Amino acid sequence: MALVVFLLTYVFLAGFKLPWIKLDRTGAALVGAAAMVGLGIIPPNEVAQAVDVDTIVLLLGMMLLAAYLTRAAFFRATAYYVLRHSKTPRGLLFALVMISGVLSAFLVNDTVCLMLTPLVLMLVKSADLPPLPYLLGLCMASNAGSAATFTGNPQNMIIGVASQMPYAQFIAFMALPALLSMGVVFLVLLYAFRKELPHRSIHPDGPPPLVDRRLLVICSIAVVGILIAFFVGLPLSWSALVGATAVMVVAGINPEEQYKKLDLGLLLFFACLFIVVHGVNKEGWAIAMRDLFAPLMVGGPIRESFGFTALTLVASNLFSNVPFVMLARVWVPGMVDPRLGWQVLALASTLAGNLTLIGSVANLIVFEGAKDTIKVSFWQYFRIGAPATLISLVIGLAVLLAERALFL
Repeated sequence: MALVVFLLTYVFLAGFKLPWIKLDRTGAALVGAAAMVGLGIIPPNEVAQAVDVDTIVLLLGMMLLAAYLTRAAFFRATAYYVLRHSKTPRGLLFALVMISGVLSAFLVNDTVCLMLTPLVLMLVKSADLPPLPYLLGLCMASNAGSAATFTGNPQNMIIGVASQMPYAQFIAFMALPALLSMGVVFLVLLYAFRKELPHRSIHPDGPPPLVDRRLLVICSIAVVGILIAFFVGLPLSWSALVGATAVMVVAGINPEEQYKKLDLGLLLFFACLFIVVHGVNKEGWAIAMRDLFAPLMVGGPIRESFGFTALTLVASNLFSNVPFVMLARVWVPGMVDPRLGWQVLALASTLAGNLTLIGSVANLIVFEGAKDTIKVSFWQYFRIGAPATLISLVIGLAVLLAERALFL
């Protein structure tokens, strides 16, 4: 019964629409969680144990911090001054890929895409450039860069809490694969749009954003403090929330305005999805799924890693990466090399978002924000996303295996 509830919930998580039922992703997760309890799969007194509070708190802390950074115009100012000094169309693309990836490594990639999309549209319009390569660069580099840390995207937050791996150790192994993946994104886009990106000088115009300097200083100190807490091994979740609430106290700004910028629906979605996945795990379906694909992952850590990568790539695009990571987190401790397994899961589930237009929330944010400027079809995106994803996955996995051989 738990599997039936999960599959029915998945219909809506995957974006399918039923004419007689109006549910979004959050509503579907809420109905699924209620069904798990209503059908007796999960007793009411077990619900609190099903929800991973640390992941919810970490996401809340990062969202709140991002809200204050947005108020200070941090994202727009950083992107504006970097992109404004790009001299050529290709230089502008490279700068965009780098800034999107680096910002997403330390702040949630969805927020980075939400903040930068209007600015990118303004700059390419003023420079008389085609918007598609730059919009693709924004979302794809954001996905690639976010693989570097536990705070880059929601699925990595789940992995960070579940693995208990030190933040510094994770970033030490994941930084190079993420950086190389950003490079792959840039080169694939450069080749695909070589005719649309001429060798000429550009001078993108537009007024610089107004920055709240006092708030920006406060937020910057908080970000540095949070990162120090992460690197010395303090809990990710409460370090992020303490830092964000410290900004709230010191900023002297009515917090009600910042609450409106929080995606509370996303927090509800996560909480309910934890309950749905707990029901699936309780009935043993997650283990059964792992056993089904076990032949792909037999033969030592190298074959196991390639099999797990292939499974994660396909399943993340079928189930969406967050639900799949919630399922797969119970498998990793039983792998030959669990540390490598967590790294592979983080890399593959994140880069899988670059495969299709609907593979990542960041993709949807960018092209929904640009819908009045450009319409992108599934296949138009896929012809770029497929090579960028497959090449970056192969290179990233090779780097992870090389790092394992060197530092094991």
